[in-house]
Amino acid sequence: MKGVAISMLVMLAIVQLVVPGEAVDCGQVNSSLATCIPFLTGSDASPSASCCAGIKNIKTLAQTLADKRAACECIKTAAAHYPNIKDDAASSLPKRCGADINIPISKTTNCQAIN
Repeated sequence: MKGVAISMLVMLAIVQLVVPGEAVDCGQVNSSLATCIPFLTGSDASPSASCCAGIKNIKTLAQTLADKRAACECIKTAAAHYPNIKDDAASSLPKRCGADINIPISKTTNCQAIN
């Protein structure tokens, strides 16, 4: 019986990861971008491998228009906490990581204009 319960929990976890419709949450976005802060603030000359993995994770998370807009709002809120983010680093980050996420990384983006 215990094995069946564990199997059911594992299957439920897998379904939650695979089934679309779950909104992107800011915790996911923030953890994906956390290692990018040194590059975004100018401490590092280029984004780290873990930063680029985070950018690619955001691309995977934000597949629908609603998810892209939600991720954009999360990015915008997170960016507001770091007043020393360099705009040129932020705008170039997805390209430098080879991941076109179609979500601007900026404090001033109009997220509702994303399509």
